[in-house]
Amino acid sequence: MGRTLENKQEIVAELKETLSHSSLAVVIDYQGLTVAEITDLRRQLRPSGAVCKVTKNTLMGIAIKDDEKWQPMSELLSGSSAFVLVPEDFSSAIKAYQAFQKASKKTEIRGGVMEGRLLKEADIKALGDLPSKEQLMAQIAGAINALATKVAVGIKEVPSSLARGIQAVADGETGKTESAE
Repeated sequence: MGRTLENKQEIVAELKETLSHSSLAVVIDYQGLTVAEITDLRRQLRPSGAVCKVTKNTLMGIAIKDDEKWQPMSELLSGSSAFVLVPEDFSSAIKAYQAFQKASKKTEIRGGVMEGRLLKEADIKALGDLPSKEQLMAQIAGAINALATKVAVGIKEVPSSLARGIQAVADGETGKTESAE
């Protein structure tokens, strides 16, 4: 009996550790999935940095009990629960889960938690539609590059614009002098 209690404490400690590095937790009902299918889901989530934990609701409940950030998850703890814990790139993780779900047709999102807020399936889907971290970085880099090009072209134009301006002033002054005569 002591061994199982020790084992449960290890599981709770591991869950707390994983949650401490996560920004999003998605609770899925995985009833009907085989061990091989869960392994496949984990493999598909790996590139995004997300992990899939299959554990008893009571153990997850203990892990989140004193943590305001994850406390709302307690409302989702029923039935056969698997937890997709995502550190950063939630868009890629959600897309990977959705691809798995489309192929297996056996799981269902119960909800999730992000920054202390309870999320519905529609909220999680919306997060999945956002650009991935890599896409955002590419967009930012493109915007910076475009701005740098505009600045460089603008700077290059300054001397010729200045010269045209001086010439216009000079022409204007000579034009005034001629008209005044």
